[in-house]
Amino acid sequence: MEYQIVIAGFGGQGLLFSGKVLAYAALMEQRELSWLPSYGPEMRGGTANCNVIISDSPVGSPIVQNPNVLMVMNTPSLDKYEKSVAPGGKIFVDSSLVSRKVERTDVEVTYIPATKMAGDMGIPTLANMILLGAIVKATGCVGDEAVLAGLKKIVSAKHADLLDANLAAMQAGKDYLA
Repeated sequence: MEYQIVIAGFGGQGLLFSGKVLAYAALMEQRELSWLPSYGPEMRGGTANCNVIISDSPVGSPIVQNPNVLMVMNTPSLDKYEKSVAPGGKIFVDSSLVSRKVERTDVEVTYIPATKMAGDMGIPTLANMILLGAIVKATGCVGDEAVLAGLKKIVSAKHADLLDANLAAMQAGKDYLA
């Protein structure tokens, strides 16, 4: 199985971090992977996205042309990537920030008010992790144990208190799908 994932939005929303979590989780499962971040010169407030490929066979190119999973956290990203999603793919939309609905009917769409949920939980900067939790549950692209191991590698000892907050955010995303 191969997951070709695009995570997109504005810089500062934790998009590259979300992709890195997926990449480390895949690494913990000894899967083939690629993580390719991209952001505009402004970083915070500019456009940002990352391509993550998780595969059971070697990855030939780190560039995702037709993702089978798309996570968008702003309307410009939905405008840019919606048409490129492979038929039958899954699109996860932060409905708190995206002002329109997906127009395609050949994809599975999940609308999650992630930014509102994160604010209500007192972790306003972790809307990205709420969406990521939903992606992990809906796709099974990586396992929960691998995600925990990956987060432990990424979250520094200096910010160890954020590990539990990230896990709580991911759980909220999973629970939203229930």
